[in-house]
Amino acid sequence: MSTGVVIGLIVVALIVVAGVAFMARSSMQRKRLRSKFGPEYDRALEGKGDRTAAERELAEREREHAKLDLRPLDPGARDTYARNWTAIQEQFVDEPSAAVGQADRLVTDLMAERGYPTEGYEKRVSLLSVEHANTLGHYRDAHEIRQRQDRGEASTEDLRNAMVHYRTLFEDLLGSRQDGERREGAR
Repeated sequence: MSTGVVIGLIVVALIVVAGVAFMARSSMQRKRLRSKFGPEYDRALEGKGDRTAAERELAEREREHAKLDLRPLDPGARDTYARNWTAIQEQFVDEPSAAVGQADRLVTDLMAERGYPTEGYEKRVSLLSVEHANTLGHYRDAHEIRQRQDRGEASTEDLRNAMVHYRTLFEDLLGSRQDGERREGAR
C-alpha cells in the first residue's frame, strides 16, 4: 500500500472513531438529562419539536441553576413554613379562594427563602425544573387553576385540586429534616 492510501485509511478510521465517540457521548448526555428531568425532558422535547434543541435548553437550565445560591432551610424556618401551610389548609374550609391565593404566596416565599428567583413564572418553572422536575407538573396545574380563579372560572373542587398541587411542590421544596441536614452536610 502506498503512503497516501495508509494516511487515507488512518484519517477515515479517526473520523469513524470520533463519530462513534460523539454518538456515545450524546447518548450518555441524553440518558442523563432524561433521568434528571423526567417528565420535563418530554415536555421540552414536545415544546421544541427537536431533540437537540430540547437538550440544549435543558443543559442551559442546568447552567442557570448552577449560578443560584440555593440554601437549605434551617429547622426553625422549616417549622414556621409547615405551621403556615397548616393554617392555610384550615382556612380553605371557610375561604377556599383566599386559601389558594395564600398557598401560592407561601410557595413563592419558600422559593425565595431557598434562593430561587421569584420574578416571572416561566423563569421560576425553568429553574425549579432542575431539582424539582418530578413535582413541577403540580405547580403548573396549580398555576393554571389560579389563573382560572382570577378570571372567576374555578369551582371549589378546582380550588381543592390547586391546594393539593401546591402542597406537593411545597413539601418537595420544604424537604424533610433529614434532607436538609444531608444537603447541609454535603456542602
